[in-house]
Amino acid sequence: MKFTAKQIAAYIDGQIIGNEEAEVYTFAKIEEGTPGALSFLANPKYTDYIYSTKSSIVLVNKDFEPTQEVAATLIKVENAYGSLAKLMTLYEASKPKKQGVSSLASIAASAKIGENCYIAPFVVIGENCEIGDNCMLHDGVSVGDGAKIGNDCILYAHVTVYHDCRIGNNCILHSGSVIGADGFGFAPTPNGYEKIPQTGITVIEDNVEIGANTCVDRATMGATVVHSGVKLDNLIQIAHNDEVGSHTVMAACAAVAGSTKIGEWCIFGGQAGISGHSTIGNRATIGPQCGTIGNVKEGETLLGAPAMDAREYMRIAAYMKRLPAMDKKIKELTKEIEQLKNK
Repeated sequence: MKFTAKQIAAYIDGQIIGNEEAEVYTFAKIEEGTPGALSFLANPKYTDYIYSTKSSIVLVNKDFEPTQEVAATLIKVENAYGSLAKLMTLYEASKPKKQGVSSLASIAASAKIGENCYIAPFVVIGENCEIGDNCMLHDGVSVGDGAKIGNDCILYAHVTVYHDCRIGNNCILHSGSVIGADGFGFAPTPNGYEKIPQTGITVIEDNVEIGANTCVDRATMGATVVHSGVKLDNLIQIAHNDEVGSHTVMAACAAVAGSTKIGEWCIFGGQAGISGHSTIGNRATIGPQCGTIGNVKEGETLLGAPAMDAREYMRIAAYMKRLPAMDKKIKELTKEIEQLKNK
């Protein structure tokens, strides 16, 4: 399917600089552009590529002003990256979607399946489950007894939703993610560790995306809750009885220990580690490989392990680079002091 610059500009409220009849049918990075491709420029580091790209159309921010001739047609918008996301969403929505229930799927008689769903081969849906309208369950998905999944959800291959868990509307769960496995609860005894039954559930609210091989454990009692709009990357661990606030994002390999309450609009870098039974305030930022050992205030930005204020961490990091020279200087001064003492 092809789109002209004029059609695209009308959809994203953009201003055309160049040929409004230029056509595109695919997307490409600006440095790898080809004729018929749509690219974007948002990061100034890539500005040089706009003068050599072969892409037919490039989205740019409104404040961009070229310093030399640009062959591509430009569409100026308020936010080039955001406009690209909007166009890619439209592009994906225009693709034909699979429907129908495979004869190789195993669906309990008591389960309820909504309209226009796709149930792939080797999907297993347990007793008293509910699957909403327009859902897609790909190969090998397992939905335990009593679990409920809302409308317009996509569960990719080998996703596991344990019994009685809840998935909201418009959620995406990527391959291998596990919702509702037992929390890590064991009581020490003279003979070893005795398992504590995990009797709660996991609740995933609307518009949540969960990456591949990410686990959100069920609660010991009550519910582990991931609120609406949360985006979790691959290989993340959310432990039992955690609560993740709306629109919080976490990069790969972050881990949150049990009974932690995370606020809204928080940002977690890759491999961040959060101690248990703590509270993270709204709009806090936890840097990559940062390790918290207590509560984090609203709006606070932390780096390092153990975690500390980002500005303090940067000052310390600057001193660390100078440590070899400082060590050498200290040894020289110590030697001079000893010589003075001997005199």
